[in-house]
Amino acid sequence: QVQLVESGGGLVQAGGSLSLSCAVASGRIFSSWTWGWFRQAPGKEREFVAAIRWTGNGRYYADSVKGRFTISRDTAKNTLDLQMNSLKPEDTAVYYCNVGPRYGARDALGDYWGQGAQVTVSS
Repeated sequence: QVQLVESGGGLVQAGGSLSLSCAVASGRIFSSWTWGWFRQAPGKEREFVAAIRWTGNGRYYADSVKGRFTISRDTAKNTLDLQMNSLKPEDTAVYYCNVGPRYGARDALGDYWGQGAQVTVSS
């Protein structure tokens, strides 16, 4: 069983920036796995945001965040980070970290999810 812990997020005005971080609290991650971010706004389906291979390459993004969000892996801290710039009110959602073997997927990368971090962008 893999436990993921997210941190960061918060409240920002439109055009501002926030960051999220995801750490592996327990469990084994395989080097072939992928980890990434999904988000769910109130009353909407969960949607893919960005993903990256555990090894730190092979990034891919949702069209809605491309050019504004950057996913990366901090090898020193062993965390997954998401830098969010030029935030829009429509980016408001709970953001979830996800990890698993399904590189390229946009519905879920695997079975392991974090608890979620709130991102709120005011207009």
